[in-house]
Amino acid sequence: MTKVYLSLGSNLGARISIISETLERLLSLPESKVIGLSEFYETPAWGKEDQPDFINLCCELETALSAQDLLTYCQQIEQDLGRERKEKWGPRTIDIDILFFGQEVINEENLVIPHPYIQERAFVLQPLSDIAPDFVHPVLNQSIKDLLAKVDISDLVQLVIE
Repeated sequence: MTKVYLSLGSNLGARISIISETLERLLSLPESKVIGLSEFYETPAWGKEDQPDFINLCCELETALSAQDLLTYCQQIEQDLGRERKEKWGPRTIDIDILFFGQEVINEENLVIPHPYIQERAFVLQPLSDIAPDFVHPVLNQSIKDLLAKVDISDLVQLVIE
């Protein structure tokens, strides 16, 4: 089993409901088990800022799936929940990013792991730090908590979800 970290984000529709449905679907992935879940955060859009705020969180899985198979499942969940890929960093019902796949470094046409923007994104680092503060980035050789200390988290709002 490989330990995997995913980032989930939604800024269209009923964001909490969409993320809850995404988590339900992740719980039923074959040969996989969700073992950790961060707090939920509301964050401004990153990269393309003229759009609604996101709700973001991270989850930790253990899986026997390959990285490519996991990507296929994640993209199917996104499609099932209404994701339309119209523009880079545009608004979306759900976005599932594979942040880390164990300590693997993967650079394929459709999949780059570790995710290339982790170290720049407070909306990824804060929730990831909730569940894996001591995880060491396999390329940057820095822990998540150390990477988090280098970004501005002032515009992240932790949400209380019941």
